Amino acid sequence: MDTAARLDAKLLYRHLDSLFGSVDGQRSRKKVMESFLEEFFRTLRDDLRLRGGVLYEPRRDDIHLLSQVGDLGGVTAETLDPELPPARLIFRHGVYIFAEPGWEDAPARFGLLPPGPAAGLAVGRRPDRYVLLFLLNPGWVREELDFALNTVRAALGARLIEERLRGGLTEAARIQQSLLLEEPPPFAGYDIAARSVPAEEVGGDFFDFLPFDDELLGLAIGDASGHGLPAALLVRDVVTGLRMGIDKDLKVAQVFARLNRVIHRSNLSSRFVSVFYGELEAGGNMVYVNAGHPAPLLFSRDGTSMSGLATGGTVIGPLPEARFRHGHAKVQPGEVLVLCSDGILERSSPGGEFFGEERLKAVVQDAMRGGAAAAEILERIFKAATDFSRRRSWEDDATLMVVRRPGA
Repeated sequence: MDTAARLDAKLLYRHLDSLFGSVDGQRSRKKVMESFLEEFFRTLRDDLRLRGGVLYEPRRDDIHLLSQVGDLGGVTAETLDPELPPARLIFRHGVYIFAEPGWEDAPARFGLLPPGPAAGLAVGRRPDRYVLLFLLNPGWVREELDFALNTVRAALGARLIEERLRGGLTEAARIQQSLLLEEPPPFAGYDIAARSVPAEEVGGDFFDFLPFDDELLGLAIGDASGHGLPAALLVRDVVTGLRMGIDKDLKVAQVFARLNRVIHRSNLSSRFVSVFYGELEAGGNMVYVNAGHPAPLLFSRDGTSMSGLATGGTVIGPLPEARFRHGHAKVQPGEVLVLCSDGILERSSPGGEFFGEERLKAVVQDAMRGGAAAAEILERIFKAATDFSRRRSWEDDATLMVVRRPGA
């Protein structure tokens, strides 16, 4: 790359600030994104060496091409499969410049862009993620491009939240955006997938991961009572409490007892939460505490033997003092651990029947017989629960985590 003439960072920031100031927050999200892509490309195409750009918008079942700018010199894909390796890199990092060895031509190899250096960014959170891909001209500078795209991602994400949410919901969304993870961290020897779908703009469900080192991973799932701002504030307190209180050498039952006292003393109108927390070792051993949460299910290699992880105590919050016990489990090679919230199990049919644990078990067993990966098992459960209710909107927050230990 020719790095002789670098764009002044202050000048670049002024350009971006001007662009964000021109975005009309009263327009629809779709129009805001289309307008921004056009103005961003027109203003900074020469400075950032942009050859062309494409914008993908979220739809019910896929991510669809919305608009494109510049000279792409070829046909771009009409839909973007979120499981394609280039898309996964963008979603994991937020901004990804395809310049690493082996990945320079990844967008072209998977039919997303014509051949050439490229960069991408994701704006928003699943399932409302917009994706922008840019084809680059010779002379682009990594530092400038990285700075510009990360600034765009942060500012556009905040602008879209403000456009969609107002008042207390804006605050709640920011709380959750700042705390909750979107993708599980890598943990050698395991295949992990997780997703949380709020019933309203913000919800009271959460999942979290606490990587201690290469040999130990903490994982948590919880369900706070209520919805909206009170539930989001409770989630904030619980997630922060776990992250601050959990230590590799501390006893998790004692941490839960202290966390219960903190939540009980809070003045929130919604102050009850079920939490499951486990510490998974690389060898498969797990110590856990279940504070009133639906018991996670451990499926054996053949999918026929299941056990629920129920040891622990009551939900966190109602009692001033609560005692918790820890339980033990082992995830053997070939086994699958499934954690979910009530929103999955209590998903109701038009006739009022719950989706329930037995239907969830059947979906997992069928997926395991086909050797499905964690992400596919997760997708099948969500699809089965959605189809069971005849695709009605979610009545309660729904959260799911799948931990698979591949084996011969």
